[in-house]
Amino acid sequence: MKISGFTIIRNATIYDFPIIESLSSVLPLVDEFIVVMGDSQDNTADLVKSINSPKLKIINTEWDTKTFNADGNIYAQQTDLALKACSGDWCIYIQADEVLHENGYEAIRNACAQYLNDSRVEGFVFKYVHFYGNYDHYIDALHFAYPKEVRIVRNLPEIHSWKDAQSFRSITDFDGISYGKKEGTRKLNCLQIDAYMYHYGWSRDPRKIGKKIVEQKTMHDGTVAEHFKTELYEYGNLSYFPLFKGQHPKLMESRIKNMDWGDILQYTGAPTSNMRKKFKLKYRIINFIENSILGGRTLGGFKNYKLIGKA
Repeated sequence: MKISGFTIIRNATIYDFPIIESLSSVLPLVDEFIVVMGDSQDNTADLVKSINSPKLKIINTEWDTKTFNADGNIYAQQTDLALKACSGDWCIYIQADEVLHENGYEAIRNACAQYLNDSRVEGFVFKYVHFYGNYDHYIDALHFAYPKEVRIVRNLPEIHSWKDAQSFRSITDFDGISYGKKEGTRKLNCLQIDAYMYHYGWSRDPRKIGKKIVEQKTMHDGTVAEHFKTELYEYGNLSYFPLFKGQHPKLMESRIKNMDWGDILQYTGAPTSNMRKKFKLKYRIINFIENSILGGRTLGGFKNYKLIGKA
């Protein structure tokens, strides 16, 4: 059995991606790691090369934002380049703002071995923790932060990254351009693994995250929200969010220790406008039911996979 890892990265320092921790969290599991490196304006290449692993295989690219100019499809196109360069039987995907917790390594290895020759299983789903503002608070509203997502796929030619690269689908007769279409696509049949992916996309330096939001808005719909252009992004009142009482991946210890934006966070006032909906009575009731009664299952939430069991 051979396992590949793959990811895309661009402007890791400008946008405060934990790229070293992210890549390093998957390296112990894989035989090779494909990194599709976009045309950065910072020291991203030096950061990746500093990991100094023979498993790393870097593919340099320039983002074709004229062809892939809607719905974040440029992210899917770049991710697909990485996936199609993989040679393993299974391919583990990680985004640059995610870190795989080491407690899940054994479960991942066992599942990949056990289902290697079971064609019914096309992928594996990981559980998620989404941090917000800093490393002490997380988003517990499942309708605003996906509780699970596909992060291992079988290496098959018909499996492609989909939409804005959050997940994957089986796409027949793919034209290499239409990453957002639903017609002719199918959700993958997946098993859930007892492994956690920690998402730090909303726990980045507020002096940098606004720049990333501007890029994402531009890549999705060609517009830029003016209030995101400010130098300092406002997370809002963090006391609305529950405290995290678990343990972060060991690889994050240094980054967490060196966090230097605690003094510019706020713990009073209203939530930010983009999170205010989460705290309306309707969603507080739904949130209580999903977390306290349904054990983390969502009520009618969108899932881009078909869960056929647990590994």
